[in-house]
Amino acid sequence: MAKTGKRLRALRSKVDPTRRYAVSEALGLVKETAAAKFDESVDVAVRLGVDPRHADQMVRGAVSLPHGTGRSVRVVVFADGEAAAAAEEAGAEYVGADDLVQKIQGGWLEFDKAVAATNMMGKVGRLGRILGPRGLMPNPKVGTVVPPDRVGETVRELKRGKIDFRVEKAGIVHASIGRASMSAEQLQENFAALMGSLLRLKPASAKGTYVRSVAFSTTMGPGIRVDTLDAQRVAER
Repeated sequence: MAKTGKRLRALRSKVDPTRRYAVSEALGLVKETAAAKFDESVDVAVRLGVDPRHADQMVRGAVSLPHGTGRSVRVVVFADGEAAAAAEEAGAEYVGADDLVQKIQGGWLEFDKAVAATNMMGKVGRLGRILGPRGLMPNPKVGTVVPPDRVGETVRELKRGKIDFRVEKAGIVHASIGRASMSAEQLQENFAALMGSLLRLKPASAKGTYVRSVAFSTTMGPGIRVDTLDAQRVAER
């Protein structure tokens, strides 16, 4: 059995595992337990009362975090003509069409998000086996396949901190809501935006309690359980 290090034991001692903390209190603890030498990611895990095996209970979407994720996002864009020019102006790291497809087929994957103009999907479709398993395939459901005149704005949204999320097989949505260096207020506003989107996406076929559990953690810190009713109140304010 792996041993728990002294550092992690000290951090865990600050958190009562039997409590369900209010959101503001939990985020205060998140910052207090972020003791690594780098700016840790602040993550949230929300367990939903859905069965993702059924298509009508798949929860998937995208949300713009008001304070961003705290990290730079490398964006590539499949576009040509005016859409390509707009993507470059918006700050995309690489813009192309056939040349970008060939570059990725050759093994290049140094980017975090991919956006495609709708007229490019015939070309992009050839990359499904490469990009799909890595979660990089442009998808209209998360707003990364857009009309050519929306390409520039989409790139800007991703650069500002728009994230996508998808419920996993166990019914859990994992997402990053910022960095430990951000204020508790900023983290709370980012969480409220994400939680609000999850509540709006509740499937009509989902029965029983929709939000089963919520927990915060940092990259190297302990999990902190959150009161689900307070989490929903924060999102609805």
